[in-house]
Amino acid sequence: MDFEFIKKFIPMYVEAAKLTISIGGIGILISIVIGMFGSLAEYYKIPVLKHIVSIYIELSRNTPLLVQLYLLYFGLPKAGIILSSEVCAIIGLGFLGGSYMAEAFRSSLDAVEKIQQESALSLGLTTGQTMRYVIYPQALSTAVPAICANVIFLIKETSVFSAVALADLMYVAKDLIGLYYKTDEALLMLVIAYLVLLLPISVFAAWLERRLRYAGFGN
Repeated sequence: MDFEFIKKFIPMYVEAAKLTISIGGIGILISIVIGMFGSLAEYYKIPVLKHIVSIYIELSRNTPLLVQLYLLYFGLPKAGIILSSEVCAIIGLGFLGGSYMAEAFRSSLDAVEKIQQESALSLGLTTGQTMRYVIYPQALSTAVPAICANVIFLIKETSVFSAVALADLMYVAKDLIGLYYKTDEALLMLVIAYLVLLLPISVFAAWLERRLRYAGFGN
C-alpha cells in the first residue's frame, strides 16, 4: 500500500466529495419536493394527475439512473437541447429520487388513521388545514426511516455521474487507476470517502428516528 500516493491525492477526493455533496444535495431536495406533491396526488386520488404520477413512478423506478443520464446528456442534444453535466446529474437524481420519495410519503400518509382526518374536518378545519396540522406531521414522523434510507441510496447513486464527465468521487478513482495503476489505493480512498459522507447521515437518521419514537410519533 503506497501511503505517499494516498496522501498526495487526498485533496482530489475532498474536492470530488464537495461536488458530490453539492449536486447530490440539490437533487435530493428536488426529489423531496416532487415526492411530497406526488404523494398528495395519490393520497387524494386527484383525477388524471394521480395516473400521471403513477406512470412517472413506474417509469422512474424501473429504469436505471445511468440510462436516464445518457438520455439527458447524449439524447437531448439530438433534439437541440444541450445541458451541462451538472444539470443532467441534478435532473436525473431528482427524477429518480422523486418516485422513491413519493412512495415513502404516500405509505406514511396511508398509515395515518382515517378517523383523524374525519375528526379534524368535523371540528371545522379545512382540508388544507387538516393536512398541514393533523395528517402531515404524523406522516412525516413515520416516513423518516424511509426518507433517510432514500437519501443514502441517492447519494450512492451519484457514483454513476462519472458517465457524463462529472468529476465526482468515482470519476477521480477511475482516473487515478487509469493513470497510475494504483487500484488498491484509489479504491481504498473511494470507500473511505463514501463512508465519511454516508456514515454521519446513517447515525443522524437512527438518532432522529429514536427521538421521534420517544416523543410518541410514528407508532
